[in-house]
Amino acid sequence: MAIIFQETAGAIASGTVEWDPGMAELRKMAKAEECTTEYGSASYITAIRSRSAKFTEIVFEPTKEHRDTLGKVAAYLKGQDLVSIDRLMCRRRGYRTRIRLFVTKKYARLAYMWGGMLFEPRGGKPGCRPKAGADFTIIDVPEWPERKVLVDPTTFTTFILGSDYCGEVKKAGLRMMMYAHKTRHGGLGLHAGSKVLRVRDAVSGKLTERGMLLFGLSATGKTTLTCHHHWLDAKAGELVRIRQDDVVLLNRDGSAVGTEDNFYIKTDGMEPDSQPLLFKGATSGNAILENVKVGRGGKIDFFDSSITSNGRGVVIRKELDYTDDSIDLKRVDMVVFITRRKTIVPPIARLTIEQAAAFFMLGESVESSAGDPARAGKPLRVVGTNPFIIGPLEEEGNRFLEILRANPHIECFLLDTGRFGAHPGADEGVKITVYDSARLLADAARGSIKWRKDPDWGYEVAAEVGDVDIRHFDPKAFYSEEEYRRLTEELKMERREWLSRFRGLDPRILSAI
Repeated sequence: MAIIFQETAGAIASGTVEWDPGMAELRKMAKAEECTTEYGSASYITAIRSRSAKFTEIVFEPTKEHRDTLGKVAAYLKGQDLVSIDRLMCRRRGYRTRIRLFVTKKYARLAYMWGGMLFEPRGGKPGCRPKAGADFTIIDVPEWPERKVLVDPTTFTTFILGSDYCGEVKKAGLRMMMYAHKTRHGGLGLHAGSKVLRVRDAVSGKLTERGMLLFGLSATGKTTLTCHHHWLDAKAGELVRIRQDDVVLLNRDGSAVGTEDNFYIKTDGMEPDSQPLLFKGATSGNAILENVKVGRGGKIDFFDSSITSNGRGVVIRKELDYTDDSIDLKRVDMVVFITRRKTIVPPIARLTIEQAAAFFMLGESVESSAGDPARAGKPLRVVGTNPFIIGPLEEEGNRFLEILRANPHIECFLLDTGRFGAHPGADEGVKITVYDSARLLADAARGSIKWRKDPDWGYEVAAEVGDVDIRHFDPKAFYSEEEYRRLTEELKMERREWLSRFRGLDPRILSAI
């Protein structure tokens, strides 16, 4: 693959490249595709509106087909007009990584959007080729007739062919960053948001800071809850500090390194009451929207999904309330696995570390329009809720357990943001609201939840909490004893069957369910 990369790089060098033209110039280049919103921000419509998961290959050893494809790409790029920009991932020394994007000039909007997510490298003049080399390289040819994403971990190069969806460019860099962190630093790259909650401890009465990681696939509420104030008591000195909304790098010492400057959020159904922080960011003049309905006069309609139910927006983290200059967590105190179910999974449960490693491997959720629009809403399991893992999946779960065992102060939780008490084909049960989830997490951070052990699952469930009426989520109110037993055994069987697929998995994880 390295030889193929060199050939493609040579083709790029023989073309016309505009190096780091600057954000204002990139927006000008993409002006023909822009619909300007009522707030003065840019909005674009793409041909591809979700990630190309089915078309993505991790390639350590290229086949003849790979060589043929990239040979054609190299030939095509000769003489093409390209745009290239460099961006930095991570702020912390020892983790800073330079990523270089090449994209054909007619799709300059991709450089504009992606450039708004990361940190600009210091030094260098706009329009000049950077003196520093790149750690990772992304080559994007959206107009390519075949849809394909080829990921080469040996040279840290990603080829994106036939997709003009910005999320593909974003994940190309993050996928490589997670792999590099695992192989170089011995940690884990996590598809998780991060934040700090300063809360009044229920036992001591003192203010204490709790670093939190929130796992979850797209459309489970990960970004919504990461970028939420939880209605904390500011008068009592409580506050929230938002760090990251997508990917963090977990170290063996229990710290977590942030990766990006700004957020790439899902905008569907966004309104100011339940998502005040994100709504403010998405309606800023500095936001960049993708596949969001914009009507006459630039009027934005986040509830119109006629384009797609996977509308997106780049929002500026510093413009959001409850942010500061840091994107890292000095210490992780809470790990939250967000799932979205409909029947017997409780709104919140407290896990042992072995159970937490099991739920890390289970990665339970539902498919979203960001992953596979044709299966949106259907049950889904993805290890680590992370579709971007390079390497053996059981290796991730084993390392996660090792990190938890080395940091026994970390508390782990399962959080259901779906519904409860549904009867398939009959009724949908009770909705677990954003308010319920946000308040439950705040109470868990304070240590004010009274727990009881669930005799069927072995984890602890909430017996008494603050202002969330947990009685609304009592399975006895929805199911007969026979129904509950059947649903429990079916779910246990599904989970055990899934975990049994991973032959190298630590037996303590296998026996946790």
